[in-house]
Amino acid sequence: MKRLKWPAWMPVDPYILLLLGTVGLAALVPAHGTSADVASGASTAAIAFLFFLYGARLSTREALDGLKHWRLHVTVLACTFVIFPLLGLAARGLVPVFLSNPLYQGLLFLTLVPSTIQSSIAFTSIARGNVPAAICAGSFSSLVGIVVTPLLAAALLGSSGGGFSADSLLEIVLQLLVPFLAGQVTRRWVGAFITRHKKVLGLVDRGSILLVVYTAFSEGMVQGIWHQVSPLRLGGLMVVEAVLLALMLALTWYGGKVLGFGREDRVAIQFAGSKKSLASGLPMASVLFGAHASLAVLPLMLFHQMQLMVCAVIAKRRSQDPLPAEAEAEAEEAAEVNAAGPASASRTAVGTATRSG
Repeated sequence: MKRLKWPAWMPVDPYILLLLGTVGLAALVPAHGTSADVASGASTAAIAFLFFLYGARLSTREALDGLKHWRLHVTVLACTFVIFPLLGLAARGLVPVFLSNPLYQGLLFLTLVPSTIQSSIAFTSIARGNVPAAICAGSFSSLVGIVVTPLLAAALLGSSGGGFSADSLLEIVLQLLVPFLAGQVTRRWVGAFITRHKKVLGLVDRGSILLVVYTAFSEGMVQGIWHQVSPLRLGGLMVVEAVLLALMLALTWYGGKVLGFGREDRVAIQFAGSKKSLASGLPMASVLFGAHASLAVLPLMLFHQMQLMVCAVIAKRRSQDPLPAEAEAEAEEAAEVNAAGPASASRTAVGTATRSG
């Protein structure tokens, strides 16, 4: 029996559909009373387990080896935690014309989230870029983000973040950083088990995030937060995010060229430096914003889908670019043909046509 596959022509990530379905379930059947307490406790446990797995998966040796390419990693970190937040702050001028203040807070939080790992690696591989660099860059970004994202949120969002307080920093340490460090410490014992059951644990990962989304949006429904959002505001948010993504894709690609990086490194910088992690951002938002997390994660969910669709197209086009070695070989062959004269050129053309046919 053949396995069912997601149609290649359909640009929507099936996991996004599951997320949207979870949001719809929370809207129709939000958790109340005791069920809300149970969902909140399960969500807290799921977040801790997620970051334990993140820590257990990250190879300390690979991370240390990756430091050899420090210029590339510093560039990606600067894009993720400096340029992105600066653009987020600049978007403050769009309130209240394009964005409501709660949506802007969510947009600003989006710019503080670390980069992705899996999709950065996948797109870099498709585009024939520097895959090891993409692995290390995504891992470093996630590691740094556990500390930097909450600190940036405290500095840039403060009490306006809808429930964000100094206590949230302690919650970050207890729910995110401690489990992550525990995963690193126990990696030598559990690493092989996690590798063998990677697919099953991947489903646990995604299921945990769905639980976090359900809990956050249930709290938002109970608090009546969704009455603040209109279709016009959502349309304005999508336009702003499209511009933000376009700016970052251009800055990472052409900025890499200005900094003297080669093509393969520029591909890794573009895909690792222009994207934001839904897997890291959702749990962090749940911890930082509490009942207001539903509006905080909405911009991130929309941006995540947008970046996947756009980067898939870019990666496919980049895969058709001639690599420097291929271009050099073609130039040498053309030079030899020109030096040999018209007769040789004719024979070469015939041979090439024969091989192509």
